Amino acid sequence: METELSRTLGIEHAIFGFTPFPAVAAALTRAGGFGVLGAVRYTAPDDLARDLDWMQEHTDGLPYGLDVVMPAKKAVEGVTEAEIEAMIPEEHRAFVRATLAKHGVPELAEGEASGWRITGWMEQVARSQLDVAFDYPIRLLANALGSPPPDVVARAHEHGVLVAALAGSARHARHHADAGIDVVVAQGYEAGGHTGEIASMVLTPEVVDAVSPLPVLAAGGIGSGEQIAAGLALGAQGVWLGSIWLTTTEAELHSRALTAKLLAAGSGDTVRSRALTGKPARQLRTEWTDAWDDPAGPGPLPMPLQGLLVAEAVSRIQRYEVEPLLGTPVGQIVGRMNSERSVQQVVDELTRGFEKAVDRINRIAGRSTQ
Repeated sequence: METELSRTLGIEHAIFGFTPFPAVAAALTRAGGFGVLGAVRYTAPDDLARDLDWMQEHTDGLPYGLDVVMPAKKAVEGVTEAEIEAMIPEEHRAFVRATLAKHGVPELAEGEASGWRITGWMEQVARSQLDVAFDYPIRLLANALGSPPPDVVARAHEHGVLVAALAGSARHARHHADAGIDVVVAQGYEAGGHTGEIASMVLTPEVVDAVSPLPVLAAGGIGSGEQIAAGLALGAQGVWLGSIWLTTTEAELHSRALTAKLLAAGSGDTVRSRALTGKPARQLRTEWTDAWDDPAGPGPLPMPLQGLLVAEAVSRIQRYEVEPLLGTPVGQIVGRMNSERSVQQVVDELTRGFEKAVDRINRIAGRSTQ
């Protein structure tokens, strides 16, 4: 499963995997793909350095990357986190309290801090992450929300690091190309997390045509080798997978209840909602997302206010595994995520499916593979 981009990066399979879990990213790299560690949850540079040290020890000298979040449009600028918190209306705080009380969600224990802080959506936090990351031999820097600032792109290139950016439309992709981005990730509507409104089957060839000859990765709803083959047939040089890793044995969800919900969910059990971060993000549909999407409620705040508003609430929901409210960002591919497997087993299944799809097309085209 080699392409020009995979050869450039020195990987066996053109499978790029985004994950917040170092163990998953390292396992994918060892399996011949390209693990990309999500940095958004690292609020302290020392924590990121600790996990990058671990990645160095567990990737056998093979390449890996980092994903940061730098919003293309800033809701707030030049202010501290405390000042941003002060901007949150009391009406929204009261709505959070009422929703948690309705479901009997306990308070965190005295002295227990919220373990879920979306401060990584703030540009100054992402920049502090980069100060750490460029001390390590990362090969790819990805930004989930548009093109990184020009100085960040230049800094990455000075370190010999390729820069990738996610795009939900051909227009976004052209902006990335103009900004000097090296790899465009065409992320379709089916994807988990922040995503646009165009489906992968339509989006991928549009982006390929828009930014040629830049390499494009297909993303959104991909979780089988046959889908990888389809993405490459549409002109992509690889695939970008995120959701499929959530139910691997290396994933650190720390919640059997959440894992059970993912394994039981169908492809129609997700929703694009602003409930988590303030921007539309595909996630499991829960009574939490329903409450925020209800027109009778106050509605979500813009990023990063929403993430700061709900941080403690999400921690409490996760800590006590309050099933009706318990969710996570995940794509429509969740309908195929019906068993726990290791990362290596997932990669093996993907490559086998890819080979079967290629053989099938060769037979249709009258080219025997025997």
